[in-house]
Amino acid sequence: MRLSEAVSSVWFLFLVALSGFAHGFVTRRALLDRLSGNSNYLTTKELWFDQTLDHYSPYDHRQFKQRYYEFLDYFQVPDGPIFLKLCGESSCNGIANDYISILAKKFGAAVVSLEHRYYGKSTPFKTHTTENLRYLSSKQSLFDLAIFRQWYQESLNLKLNKTDAENPWFVFGISYSGALSAWFRLKFPHLTCGSLASSAVVLAVYNFTEFDKQIGESAGPECKAALQETTQLVDQRLPSNGKELKTLFGAAELEIDGDFLYFLADAAVIAFQYGNPDKLCTPLVEAKKAGEDLVAAYAKYVKEYYVGSFGVSVETYNQKHLKNTAVTEGSSDRLWWFQVCTEVAYFQVAPSNDSIRSPKVDTKYHLDLCKNVFGEGIYPEVDVTNIYYGGTKIAGSKIIFTNGSQDPWRHASKQTSSPDMPSYIITCHNCGHGTDMRGCPQSPLSIEGNAQNCSSPDAVHKVRQQIIENMDLWLSQCKGTGRTYM
Repeated sequence: MRLSEAVSSVWFLFLVALSGFAHGFVTRRALLDRLSGNSNYLTTKELWFDQTLDHYSPYDHRQFKQRYYEFLDYFQVPDGPIFLKLCGESSCNGIANDYISILAKKFGAAVVSLEHRYYGKSTPFKTHTTENLRYLSSKQSLFDLAIFRQWYQESLNLKLNKTDAENPWFVFGISYSGALSAWFRLKFPHLTCGSLASSAVVLAVYNFTEFDKQIGESAGPECKAALQETTQLVDQRLPSNGKELKTLFGAAELEIDGDFLYFLADAAVIAFQYGNPDKLCTPLVEAKKAGEDLVAAYAKYVKEYYVGSFGVSVETYNQKHLKNTAVTEGSSDRLWWFQVCTEVAYFQVAPSNDSIRSPKVDTKYHLDLCKNVFGEGIYPEVDVTNIYYGGTKIAGSKIIFTNGSQDPWRHASKQTSSPDMPSYIITCHNCGHGTDMRGCPQSPLSIEGNAQNCSSPDAVHKVRQQIIENMDLWLSQCKGTGRTYM
């Protein structure tokens, strides 16, 4: 039985009446993921929920308006599953039309998505001072999801005249939200039948040298050599000719050399992270073979692809911008760096040998950034985070981990498979970040992707079939017991 258009309309109005109204981006995209770049959404209709500001205080009863979305076109009333799609470290402007729509149709599921606290329009404060950011953490976010999930289920029961019934819930996330998906199942196993943790960065890493090493492996010998030579030339020219060099890359505003070098490193990363290695390697290798200026060739790639086609703003890398406490569309940059500087680090530093990025992008650069942007006493408590969640030794159950073979972030994910936490690595020339959910290549211009564009589309198809098999089993187990917890 499908929800009719009329009932759907009433249901929307009902939820709005319950939640009330409110007044009302992205992070460094190479750090983690951006979902809001896609214009192809299942829905963009905003709904609102009154969320608790501090879940850890019995005395603080402040609330803020948290934005969410729902898509009910495929929902099988009354017992269909509910897919909770997690928004990550950016403005959540709707439910993107990626592989989850295929899964929702197959399983007759409703899809709901809650914007991460502080990001987008779900901001508790009028300014993002360091003091006001104290409630921005993965731990608080997980409680947001738990409270919202309970409220939504109760609202659904009321609408459908059900009493104490539980629809089967399944949680989805990519990248940081993939980690949240795994952590949600770990911390609240009674609230979900299972989780998909796509490219899930569950391991907080202080000095993430494996990140740069993977770029070298993904690039291959020729492209790696060209990238390394480009980096060396930039490092040589920067001290004496910095202004002209930065202007060549369209990045004259980056006064701090470390910011500029990080910008150049990220520009290379994005080609492999999002499954488009040839966009970078082909012109760079050709320039090297022709004896052309590699720095000029790389600058062309950066301006035309990274900034042009991919749409990255140079401002994202400017510490002056990161220090801006105003609540704007660019706030996500500052917000994500706060989480980096307090919880997870993921400091993408150059390895001591054979690095792609400049050795000047080191631990000191990151720590200085944290101090400069947020003040004294801000430090990533990586050990605390990994003890709390378990890192890659996460002791959850019914979590599917997926990773792309070319994605440098997979080294912060769980890659070892176990019976109750299967891990699948999609192997192909252009298998990057979130390939299972988006297909490939991973272009923000078509973020839902197309498996036929993969060098090995069968690899994507195989993993998707394994995802379906696990979901089918775990959802059926929930339905069989009438409980979410198993």
